[in-house]
Amino acid sequence: MRIITGKYKGRHFDIPRSFKARPTTDFAKENIFNVLTGYLDFEGTTALDLFSGTGSISLELVSRGCSQVISIELDRDHHRFIQQCMQKLGNQGDRSLIPIRGDVFRYVKSCKQQFDFIFADPPYALKELPTIPDLIFEKGLLNPEGIFVFEHGKDHDFSAHPHFVEHRSYGSVNFSIFR
Repeated sequence: MRIITGKYKGRHFDIPRSFKARPTTDFAKENIFNVLTGYLDFEGTTALDLFSGTGSISLELVSRGCSQVISIELDRDHHRFIQQCMQKLGNQGDRSLIPIRGDVFRYVKSCKQQFDFIFADPPYALKELPTIPDLIFEKGLLNPEGIFVFEHGKDHDFSAHPHFVEHRSYGSVNFSIFR
């Protein structure tokens, strides 16, 4: 896993083989971030990374200058890995990344904050996966000019969603963008 650009550009992290999480490929991550630069400037924005897994997206967001990134991950080992990555970057005192170990659905239901950018990469087999975009908008988590990127498998089509903007596909990785 590597950080594509920003202040930590080029930094690599070896993901333990025991991890169940499948990180967004560097190819897909680089391409979706290229698309996103047309939608928002990450410098100084607030971001929420749901189902953060290895923390690849969270670390990319910190590197690109987000003022606050909240990273939600349920798995204990994955959560610890995200914390270790921040330590390797020398950012123990940096409060821009807040890794939270917890259930995404509980967090979303109780969250009172709004974000400029939300990224969600749930397990593709998650039975609640189709409900996530509605949940984000029902709970008002996205700022009015914010962007929500939802990573999912090819079996899902969100183009009929009222907040849908566009779909991008990079190999087997699909992103639906909402506003």
